[in-house]
Amino acid sequence: MSNSYGDWFREQRLAAGLTQQELAAAAVMTRSHIAHIEAGRRIPSKEDARRLDKALNTGNVLSSFLPEDDAAVADYFESARLLERQAVMIREFALSFVPGILQTANYARAVLSTSFPPVGEKECDRLVVTRLERSRILDDPVSPVVWAVLDEAVLRRAVGGPDVMAEQITHLVGLVETGRVRVHVLPFGLGVHPLMQGMLTLLSFEDQPPVAYSEGVQVGKVHDSPAMVHRLEGAYDLALGDAMPLKESLALMRATAKDYGHRD
Repeated sequence: MSNSYGDWFREQRLAAGLTQQELAAAAVMTRSHIAHIEAGRRIPSKEDARRLDKALNTGNVLSSFLPEDDAAVADYFESARLLERQAVMIREFALSFVPGILQTANYARAVLSTSFPPVGEKECDRLVVTRLERSRILDDPVSPVVWAVLDEAVLRRAVGGPDVMAEQITHLVGLVETGRVRVHVLPFGLGVHPLMQGMLTLLSFEDQPPVAYSEGVQVGKVHDSPAMVHRLEGAYDLALGDAMPLKESLALMRATAKDYGHRD
């Protein structure tokens, strides 16, 4: 984003005679979050901007003139998307769909085309482009570290049909084989597990506490309460402990891709 917003924001903080830490305390945010906004690396959420306006006595300027962002995502996911960009480690759990940053274009289109109310082809194209842009964080061969725990249903549900699934699972296999991503499968035979209630993403950073993001039908929430994040991390760790080891998970994915019609 343009840094004019961040520069103006910094000027308002200095004019108010506040340090980053003092403003962070007044707005109930972290100092590093303030620093990221000033440097142009992060756009504040609408709620963050309202708290900053109140702390700086700037009326509603910060919340009214947030920088434009062309990304097409659900409103409830926007805060998580901005945090995803800054994470040094991302741990995903998927109950029904392959996590967004690991999706192929055809798989993403199949998922997004089922939305309600229905979207036109042009809007679906925008949504797919945004999802593929998110996956570009994997272009760096090292950071962020990405782990994914997939319920076996993710592999068995034929999203988009056999060809789309074969391509998608082969893509996952490739990411695992290169060492870029770790994928562990929670098999049906396990029965109940700690993450059956929905999708979960855990985000870790270099300079701020970890956060979690959970999502259900038409709703998503960023959790930054240390106690809640700790509980969700614990549930993830339990599920990961029950999942198939990496080697066995890889073998299952290869076999499933073959079942869908992929041939080496």
